[in-house]
Amino acid sequence: MTVTKKMTGTMMALLLCAGGASAQQMYKWVDASGKVTFSDQPPPANTKPVEIKAGVGGAASVPLPYALAQAVRSQPVVLYTRSKCDFCDQARTFLKERGIPFAEKTVQTQSDEAKLKEAGSDGRLPFIKIGRAKSTGFEAGAWNTMLTEASYPEKKILPATYQYPKPTSAAPPEPVVPKVDEKAKAAQDAERAPPQEKTSPPGFVF
Repeated sequence: MTVTKKMTGTMMALLLCAGGASAQQMYKWVDASGKVTFSDQPPPANTKPVEIKAGVGGAASVPLPYALAQAVRSQPVVLYTRSKCDFCDQARTFLKERGIPFAEKTVQTQSDEAKLKEAGSDGRLPFIKIGRAKSTGFEAGAWNTMLTEASYPEKKILPATYQYPKPTSAAPPEPVVPKVDEKAKAAQDAERAPPQEKTSPPGFVF
């Protein structure tokens, strides 16, 4: 079943009336001619994939399959880990084997610990956020359920060329601002200032 933009209002009304008992996942995409389409079937294979940034600082861009890209945008996954943590290693491997793009935050300092608690953890690791959902400790069954409920594909469809971004500190240090030598700055400002015109006191002429 595929409908065009003109039938969008009718379809939405029918879906609301149908309720949860008959709810189906709907897809929306724009074809080459610019026509907006709603359908209960995934977009055609020739539909241009949605791109998201991958790698450090967005250095690389990898096209993701439509369903995966939608999940990444609406329910991003963030994994908090610590070094020398077996369960953290298992959690990382689990996400990669299922083909889930995620950002990894490492916890090493007191500032990192504070950020971890701000995120909703009780201090234990690993800790994962999937959109607004949160879970402390690794449990494959529970994480699978959370990911499926967040509309992530159950089977791995992540492109082989995708590069996971490198882990970053949960509380990255503030950038160092170089100190300014006030005396040197004042001297430079004086040199750049235009020369002042001399004025004659009353009754005198230079």
